[in-house]
Amino acid sequence: MRMDAPLTQPLRIVLVLGALGALALSLAWRALDLQVLDKEFLQNQGDARHLRELAIPANRGMITDRNGEPLAVSTPVDSVWANPRELLAARAQWPALARLLNIDAKGLERHLLGRLDREFVYLKRAVNPELAQQVTALAVPGVSLQREYRRYYPAGEVVSHVIGFTNVDDIGQEGLELAYEEWLRGRPGAKRVIKDRLGRMVESVEGVTEPVPGKDLALSIDRRLQYLAYRELKAAIQANGARSGSLVMLDIATGEVLAMVNQPSFNPNNRVKLRGDFFRNRAVTDVFEPGSTIKPFTAAAALESGKFRPTTMIDTESGLFKVGRHTVRDVHKYGVIDVTTVIQKSSNVGATKMALAIEPQQLWSMFSRVGFGAATGSRFPGEMPGALSSYKRWGEIERATLSYGYGLSVTPLQLAHAYTVLADHGRFKPVSFSRVTQPPRSEQVVKAEVADQILKMMETVTGEGGTGMAAGVPGYRVAGKTGTVHKSQAGGYADNRYLALFAGVAPVSRPRLAMVVMIDEPKSGEYYGGLVAAPVFGKVMAGALRLLDVAPDDVQSLRTQLVEAGVGKQNKGGAAGVMAQVVSSTSHTRQSNETKSQPKSLGKGVL
Repeated sequence: MRMDAPLTQPLRIVLVLGALGALALSLAWRALDLQVLDKEFLQNQGDARHLRELAIPANRGMITDRNGEPLAVSTPVDSVWANPRELLAARAQWPALARLLNIDAKGLERHLLGRLDREFVYLKRAVNPELAQQVTALAVPGVSLQREYRRYYPAGEVVSHVIGFTNVDDIGQEGLELAYEEWLRGRPGAKRVIKDRLGRMVESVEGVTEPVPGKDLALSIDRRLQYLAYRELKAAIQANGARSGSLVMLDIATGEVLAMVNQPSFNPNNRVKLRGDFFRNRAVTDVFEPGSTIKPFTAAAALESGKFRPTTMIDTESGLFKVGRHTVRDVHKYGVIDVTTVIQKSSNVGATKMALAIEPQQLWSMFSRVGFGAATGSRFPGEMPGALSSYKRWGEIERATLSYGYGLSVTPLQLAHAYTVLADHGRFKPVSFSRVTQPPRSEQVVKAEVADQILKMMETVTGEGGTGMAAGVPGYRVAGKTGTVHKSQAGGYADNRYLALFAGVAPVSRPRLAMVVMIDEPKSGEYYGGLVAAPVFGKVMAGALRLLDVAPDDVQSLRTQLVEAGVGKQNKGGAAGVMAQVVSSTSHTRQSNETKSQPKSLGKGVL
């Protein structure tokens, strides 16, 4: 038979069947290999398409006030996300999804087309539970929910400048949320889950790592005092048509910030239409010239020099005093007065003569030791150190203006901190926004006898004949100092733009609280610190002392006022009613007397 002869039909059939049989055996062997001997490959491929590792969000630490009242909490919410490729294949359901999420359908398409290389894209963050249920009910392919946390601030704008806020990713952006980010932030966990073709989780396979929640933070703030300060400052800003204002209250014994408020404020739960300048904490970031509130420290430097005592007489002449080519002015002609009266009447001439009688370094040292020109170390983001120039560059006029609060700048927090030094027998303690559980370290920066003498001088400011009578609190001895500051502008100082200030402490017998009130550009007629800022101080201090259950230290005067106010009114409200009448009538009388004692206008630089 020839080799090139055509194959017979039976032979061809055998060859074809043999080939098919070999192929079948090969497939069977491959199936056996994949399903039994080497099954991990297909399992891994299946897992790659249906097994996912999901992040488990960690709860951010709660922020509370010193008494455990919540100021910032994280609540669980759902965010809507999608797999772009799967959602692009379900165009028919886009209109319903877009309407539900309140987004533009064309914008949704652009959003997806630009992210086709991803498997996870957010469509809307932190939706409410009702909307999350509606999204789930649509059953759109590739669309799922992701559990997250959203920050909520129960006190709203009352404490917003202190607490700050977080962004959509729950990361601190302002205030103490930013300062304590590492402390508050939790560590997310992870788990493996099986998802169906629509991206929905059908089974949790295993946990990979457990989430670690953030640590809670207890602040020094007392929410009761914060509400009180917020209410009174806001009322004063509105009543005086002022541009803005700040109030700071410190615990003298510990250096803790018990209350800190600013106006205007903002609601951290709804920041959609707010500008960035609303968010800054003016009590920490904004500086100003302190005016006459600096005079107690000028007097302290004079007393420490040994050249002056509280009873040392100073000739303030006719209320005018030449320093080189410049003239220092007083509001009234006080003549020859002692150092105590210089503080009580707020004499610029008297302060100037004390400053010029001592060495420049002595004045600078006093200002520096109580914290002017340096940040308080509070750790608050954006805190400003103020400005205090070197005494080596001072001429006589610089020494003069510094003595009554021009030529240096401070923040409200710095000023309140400095007053705690005078109130605590000359001891300097660090400022704290977190609750203090151990006695803080302190440093003696002013002689104790000098600090105590200055405190008694400042008590005359709120007494009869002082410039700050409206800051008095019935039943308590209050020490403080008024300030009315011309605001600086290009080329000098403005004639009709002022800061009204009052700084003080109470009760004098055992100082517990230090407070500073600053009101920027009051425009409703009055602008003196004794008429605008002092009443706010008096109202807030009175409420704070009662809330903290601080015992009165001026019982005799309180008894006298109660008797006078209670004559013929025994049956009209009882003791509580009489007390309210005393507080109301005392406040009215002091404001009226203060108005009578103040001049109608002030010359530039006489504050």
